[in-house]
Amino acid sequence: MSPSSDPPARVAVVFGGRSTEHAISCVTAGSVMAALADAGYDVVPVGIAPDGRWVLESPDPERLQISSPEALPAVDEAGAPLVLAPGPGGRLVALEPGTVPDQLRAVDVVFPVLHGPWGEDGTIQGLLEMSDVRYVGAGVLASAVGMDKHAMKLHFAAQGVPVLPYVVITPRQWATDPAAAREAVATLGYPVFVKPARGGSSIGISKVSDPDDLDAAVEEARRHDPKVLVEAAAEGAREIECGVLGGFGVEGPEASVVAEIVIDDDHDFYDFAAKYLPEESIRLDVPADLPDEIAERARALAIEAFDALGCEGLARVDFFLLPDGRLVVNEINTMPGFTPSSMFPRMWAASGVDYPALVDRLVRLAQDRPVGLR
Repeated sequence: MSPSSDPPARVAVVFGGRSTEHAISCVTAGSVMAALADAGYDVVPVGIAPDGRWVLESPDPERLQISSPEALPAVDEAGAPLVLAPGPGGRLVALEPGTVPDQLRAVDVVFPVLHGPWGEDGTIQGLLEMSDVRYVGAGVLASAVGMDKHAMKLHFAAQGVPVLPYVVITPRQWATDPAAAREAVATLGYPVFVKPARGGSSIGISKVSDPDDLDAAVEEARRHDPKVLVEAAAEGAREIECGVLGGFGVEGPEASVVAEIVIDDDHDFYDFAAKYLPEESIRLDVPADLPDEIAERARALAIEAFDALGCEGLARVDFFLLPDGRLVVNEINTMPGFTPSSMFPRMWAASGVDYPALVDRLVRLAQDRPVGLR
């Protein structure tokens, strides 16, 4: 379906970024740009280099593919430098050395497909709010809380959304009293999962079954984030997910069908390789083979989690279905992976909203939602 505006709505797809999920953001951007172009939108590809510089990127989505851990896509830093002009209007300005700045036409919507800190965490959302630019996805607070696993769990627990037991290791505690941190982790019981508090794509995550391995796992997580979250393992649990869409206006959010990630013994958990590289040992069941009662509980809990953080636009809610039938929220992802083969679009395709329609719907939601307090 083509946008109705004339000239076509101009959408800036912003991707890359400074986080360890730079490559995953590039992959997502390639798929989103292709869908937007096919739908008739005027697409502006805006890459953010690992050092934070904004550049006008190539519109070729084929360049932004991933084939192996050794061949990850990245923003082409040779592109023309860009800035978002301060103040209302959302104008991008190209800054070629030795030339007069070239002011591009104002963008109607920004589609930020940044994953991780410095993008998915409320930072770019705040910039866009200050510039009076409409954008796809959650606002500043929901993005920030959803990115920080510690803040997210506190927020969920305060509103009755069930989560697993956890311990947070701050930089000061690890530097001054690591023994206390080890003792706190021991109260969870082993095995545990050690995670960067503000990260995604399973980067920096370790499963620890032996206390002697805890320090190394904490140091690995600290390579990606000085704050570390250690979580009790959900032994024997099934990993299920649900997509949520909407969240602005009186209609409220909608939940997709529920899906399941089935992992064989080759992986201790749903790690980076399992998520992004071709694997016969991983199966994504969409929809999940679950009793209707459990699937409906998961869909209701997904919307509850979405509303608890005040999300807008989209989110993927990840659960553990415990052996006793309880559902606990593992995390909420306010900008989930968004290639056609990613779980979020697959769940919505199974719910009757195919990939092009999903991308179009998100842009339209952004066009209808004002910036500022709401």
